[in-house]
Amino acid sequence: MPKPSAGQYIATRIPTLKPPGVVPPNPFSTLRLLTWHHWRFFLVAFAGWTWDAFDFFTVSLTVTALAEEFGRSKKDITWGITLVLMLRSIGAITFGVAADKWGRKWPFIVNNVLFIILELGTGFCQTYEQFLGVRALFGIAMGGIYGNCAATALEDAPPEARGILSGILQQGYAFGYLLAAVFARALAHDANHGWRPLFWFGACPPVLIILARLWLPETNAFLERQALRRESEVNDTVHNVFLQEAKIGLKKYWVRLIYLVLLMAGFNFMSHGSQDLYPTMLESQLGFSTDKVTVTQVVANLGAMLGGTVVGHFSQMLGRRLSIIGCCIVGGALLYPYSYIRSSNIMAAAFFEQFCVQGAWGVIPIHLMELSPPSLRTFVVGTAYQLGNLVSSASSTIEATIGERFPLAPDEEGNKRYDYGKVMAIFMGCVFAYVIVLTLAGPERLGRDLGVSADDEVVAVAVEAGADAAYMEKSEAGKGRRREVEDAEV
Repeated sequence: MPKPSAGQYIATRIPTLKPPGVVPPNPFSTLRLLTWHHWRFFLVAFAGWTWDAFDFFTVSLTVTALAEEFGRSKKDITWGITLVLMLRSIGAITFGVAADKWGRKWPFIVNNVLFIILELGTGFCQTYEQFLGVRALFGIAMGGIYGNCAATALEDAPPEARGILSGILQQGYAFGYLLAAVFARALAHDANHGWRPLFWFGACPPVLIILARLWLPETNAFLERQALRRESEVNDTVHNVFLQEAKIGLKKYWVRLIYLVLLMAGFNFMSHGSQDLYPTMLESQLGFSTDKVTVTQVVANLGAMLGGTVVGHFSQMLGRRLSIIGCCIVGGALLYPYSYIRSSNIMAAAFFEQFCVQGAWGVIPIHLMELSPPSLRTFVVGTAYQLGNLVSSASSTIEATIGERFPLAPDEEGNKRYDYGKVMAIFMGCVFAYVIVLTLAGPERLGRDLGVSADDEVVAVAVEAGADAAYMEKSEAGKGRRREVEDAEV
């Protein structure tokens, strides 16, 4: 089938938003489709992604304390956030390639070992320079976890359950934020050690996550792929077969990879722009106490967890793109109350704003999986996400810097205050518009088969390697595609 022209493709963007009309079963029936095998992989992936978020937000929630400890401004401390976001792409590329080549298990374990070491290291930092150095290394470690978690949780799951599992998995981010907010309240105000116990505590749960992953084997999807790679060893090693698959996949999908990076940049601006400085705004601009900030954050993240799960599930019926666009439109409409209410009623606005932000995010894990080349699934999902993080890495610093141009009257103690609410509203309005346009223009592969049998790269490598008829008859990928191989050879 010939590729459509640019004009023909543009003409399909709005018509293809039409929901497929497939009504999914209720979420409880959908989750009953999962076996113990599916649940084990999903839960360990959820735990890994949750604690990645916890580790990230420990800095966001202690900006004021860190600034006082190191004698720096809050803007200087936000560079600790920015460095993590900037360097995550290095970890995504490194650990993504490792997970696609050697398996999901050991890169995941190495990631969590690094979390333990570097979270402890953060708690022992004595200078601002040490703090930045440790957080920079933390960014590399954090970058490798997202693509691995998505592949571990979703690639073996039943197709009907992938939407809701995608939504729940992504809300490990919100759940980690929620845990960080609660434990920051309990541990970040120690009389003797200040904020440090929060980071020391953060090094403990990864030990349990490592033990759980050691108990599990590789996913079935990866084991099948490795078996086919060994079958393809006609003239090459498994290493060379992987490189051939990677070459073919990148050649075919490089434009889509660029698109996914741009899309993830918008999504990361959306989440970090609405969350990273929100506690600071509540504390300095609205005068909320520490307890009240914590309660507001808990309410917002309950909305986020509900939104990601609900929208992720119904994206099976509405489609991935339409679900994302709908969340952005409603989220944009809620920006004024989210940023300008000056009473406890802002909690309701925070709940529904994060319902929309993380509702859109709930579609992302499965949307990226469906759009990625199967042989490079972990690499593409993780790299697109983390390069998007890199593009958006300065979001909190940008907001803090612009906010300083809108000073407010000092508080009772003479501390400077800034109108972060106005900046966040303008910033997020632009981000929502960007995500809507890019999502509308982009592709969608709702319901794509994630198994090896639908892997074009496997067939192409088999053809190039000169695999014999016995192999092509034997492999699952070859059974339904011999006609395609013959056409490729012609």
